[in-house]
Amino acid sequence: MLIDLHIHEMKYSSDSQISLDDILIKAKEIGLDGVCITNHDNNFIRNEIDYYHKKYGITIIAGAEILSRQGDVLAFVNDTLHIEDNKIDADELLDYIKHKNGIAISAHPFRNNNRGLGNFLMKISYKLSAVEAFNGSTLAHHNLYGFALAKELNIPSTGGSDAHILDNVGKFATYFKDKIRDEKDFIEAIKSKEFFPAVYRGNRYEIVNYI
Repeated sequence: MLIDLHIHEMKYSSDSQISLDDILIKAKEIGLDGVCITNHDNNFIRNEIDYYHKKYGITIIAGAEILSRQGDVLAFVNDTLHIEDNKIDADELLDYIKHKNGIAISAHPFRNNNRGLGNFLMKISYKLSAVEAFNGSTLAHHNLYGFALAKELNIPSTGGSDAHILDNVGKFATYFKDKIRDEKDFIEAIKSKEFFPAVYRGNRYEIVNYI
């Protein structure tokens, strides 16, 4: 399965210009099997997923991009999540996610807008499930910094578009060997580390297998 792990929709992320309907239509057009909606500091969209899944027949996972004091973290828990930006330390956030049996991914760690964990992720790497080394809204060489550090720390890498506009949906994705039907499947798949980042190029996805 191919899933874009990082997308913002306009209802619960004020800086996004795309509706969930538009995201899902585009996702199906380009061959994605699923999307993760990771709105800023909340996962409120989780209460609407069933309706959209029935409408489009595509897997939808609700997460949140939480801005901790040290940088952004993609959080996925089986519960409602709402934390005001920059109000929590990354270490505390990761402990909370673990307590909820969820997973945490370091989002665009070396983006040049002071929202990535950067080298701080080395201090908390043992609490992370993955590093978003392929982010569609981050410069290529900054992505490569994250990719190299993930390899050095032996942490798996994911891909996500970080789309706020329609054209960016699906620029990067993550390939999973097994079918993912819901949030529970997704969290278990990330914990298993059986996934690889993928890039959309030439109207198809190419899997980045760096093992």
